[in-house]
Formats: sequence, structure tokens, C-alpha cells
Amino acid sequence: MEIKRDKYLKKLISKRNNGLIKVITGIRRCGKSYLIFNLYYDYLTKEGVSDDCIISVPLDDDEYIEYCEPKKLSKYIKSRITDSNKQYYVFIDEAQYAITKEEMKNPDVPIRLYSVLNGLIRKKNVDVYVTGSNSKFLSSDILTEFRGRGDEIHISPLSFSEYFFAAGKDKYDAWQEYLFYGGLPHILAEPDNESKEAYLERLNSEIYIRDIVERYDIRDAIGMETLMKVIASAIGSLTNAQKISDTFNSKGNKSISMPTISNYLKYLIESFVIQKVERYDIKGRKYIGTPSKYYYTDLGLRNAFLNFRQFEETHLMENAIYNELIYRGYKVDVGVVEIRIDEDGKKVRKQLEVDFVVNQGSKRYYIQSAYALPNQEKVEQEQASLIKIPDSFKKIIVTSGNTPVWRNDQGVTIMGLFDFLLNEDSLDY
Repeated sequence: MEIKRDKYLKKLISKRNNGLIKVITGIRRCGKSYLIFNLYYDYLTKEGVSDDCIISVPLDDDEYIEYCEPKKLSKYIKSRITDSNKQYYVFIDEAQYAITKEEMKNPDVPIRLYSVLNGLIRKKNVDVYVTGSNSKFLSSDILTEFRGRGDEIHISPLSFSEYFFAAGKDKYDAWQEYLFYGGLPHILAEPDNESKEAYLERLNSEIYIRDIVERYDIRDAIGMETLMKVIASAIGSLTNAQKISDTFNSKGNKSISMPTISNYLKYLIESFVIQKVERYDIKGRKYIGTPSKYYYTDLGLRNAFLNFRQFEETHLMENAIYNELIYRGYKVDVGVVEIRIDEDGKKVRKQLEVDFVVNQGSKRYYIQSAYALPNQEKVEQEQASLIKIPDSFKKIIVTSGNTPVWRNDQGVTIMGLFDFLLNEDSLDY
């Protein structure tokens, strides 16, 4: 089954030989390796690049484990660069394996991998590509370390449109499957639902939980797993470390302190398992701070954490819309609109929520996720916050119903879920 990732492939092609380190980040198993070792490799060879000029080092492969030691990694790569008249392409996959726990925990300890990369980009005939599953020690640190010589490409799991076209199913069936099993590419290769569930459960226990516990030297693996389940149960809800700590305490689990929860949340974000969304005061034009919202990068992993027992399509649809906006390259916040209403003759302040404040350059959109709009009363409820926003940027309600795209008398655009998901230009309808 061929899965096209044209969006990311075009980005790589546009950055070829630009003198920067291409840092390809994303959650484990989202398709980073497939992108460079298959799609980009095929592109390069079709462009006339010979195999001996493509140096691939997958550090999560047992055959390459010795190269997790930076000096050996550097020596191996340089031994392959034998002709100064040829252009070489270096692929280092899952580069965080070349970073030790001590380097991760102690900011005063220099990260030796960066010296290796620094040495490579000084060579005029070497183009460097690095993939990794940890934002702290790859995207943010490399971009800082190399001061303008790092270039990040973040990869998401399959968008619904990528999943739909690869699966070759009816869009309604594909949507239900996507909500349940998510968009990690290998899901499409699993023959049945039982196999899909087993694959996701295996990833959770053997890769995501174990990887985070080992990389951050976490002693309480059960506490981390419990936190992941709490976040999974509350997608789309406002929360913070204190609220989560209170939840644990109310259930008799006092072993996890609030600072520990804060650290665990940070580790999950850095590993791309979850994404934090800040609240933004639209009228006041400022960020509010806590509480925030958390969304899962992949819905299948979220469902697997809960043993596939909590399938609330309303919340899952909201998470899927958020993921689609991130896939399209938008910056996304949760919006708050403060209004004053009369209660018993008094003016009372009230906060209305806008699911997503979406920005890209000079463009902005306000979006509400509404599972169903059965009547005018529900439409008015969903658009209440939108029509109180004092600007002329586009205001949109996305609903799962099979409705044509239309704009009502209040200037709010209403569109069906598939119109939104299957057309990258849908926000400009």
C-alpha cells in the first residue's frame, strides 16, 4: 500500500543543499524514517545521486548501535565521504539515541552529537538530515545551537485526507476507523481490528511509555502511565498540573506531587505524545496562562491508553480538527471572549470559549467544533462566542453533519466535516 506524503517531500526537496541541517521531528512511528529512507531516497536516486553518496545511519537499528557513540558516528560518516568532488547526503535517524542521559539531565554537559553535526555542515559537499522524536534536544536545541543553520520540518501522523486516499474506503467508514485507530501509517497495513488494537497497545507499552521512562530516568513508571490516561480521558477540557494533582489526591493517589506532574507533562510534550494549547483573550489580545488544553498527537494512541473503552466522538472530532490545523501549519490557541450580561439587575462578567484561534501570517480564523447542529437553537449556542468577537476575521463552525458550506445572517460560515478535512483550502471557502 503506497502512502503519499507529498507535503513533506516537497518541503525536503525545497531545502535540498541549502547549507542547513534539516531537523525532521515527530512522534515515534509517524513516518519520519519512511520519508527520508524511502520517499526522499527515491527522489535523490531519480535525480542521479548514486547510492554511495547517500549515507544512512538509523540509530534505533541494532546493527548501528555502536554509532550511538558520537565519536564513532563521526568517524563512520567521514569514512564514507571519500570524494571532495561529489555531493553527499547524510541521514541520521532517531538522533536522540546519540545523546546520553547525563547530557539530557545536566545543561552544563555539552551534547557531543552537536559537535558531530557541526563538523558535517562545515563540509561544502555534505547535506545533513537528522530525524528525532524529542523536541527539547533536537528541534529547539539544534536551532539554538547552530544559530540559523538549523531548519526544522515537523511531521504529524497521517492527516485524514492522507489516510482516506491511502485506505481506499468510503469516507464515512474511513472516518470512523481514523477516529478509533488514528493515523500512524502502519495501521493501514494491519489486516483487522484486533491486529490494529494489538499494534497500538504494543507501541504504548514497548515504545512510548518505556522510551519516555528510560530517557528521562523516571522512577515511577506507573505514575507516568496514570497521567497519560488522565490526559487521554480529558482531551478538550481545561486543566493544569494542580487540577490533575487534585484528581489524583481525590482518588487516594498522593504519591505524585504537583511539580512531578508538571515535569511529566513537559516530557510528554517534548516527546510529541501530547500538545499543549494556551488560552488567548481575544478582546484583550493577551495570553491568559493556566489552565490549558491538551490534545493527543494521535487518536489511536489516545484510545489505546484507555483500552479502547472511551469513544466520545464529540471530543475526538475536536482533537482531530486540532491535529488537522497543526498539519496545515497553523498556530493554534484556545480563544476566550469576555462579555457582560445582566443577572438580577447586575452586570456580570462571563467568559465564552472559542475552540480554536487559528493564525498563519496575516491570516486568522475562529473555529468552533460542533458535532451536530440539529436546530437553530444549537446553531445560536455554538456561534454565541463567535459573534461577540469584535473583528472581521472569518468565523467558522465545523459540524459532522452532511451540510453544504454556507454563511448565515450573522456572518458565520458553517461547513461539514469532510469539506473541512478533505480540502486544505477549506478555511478560505
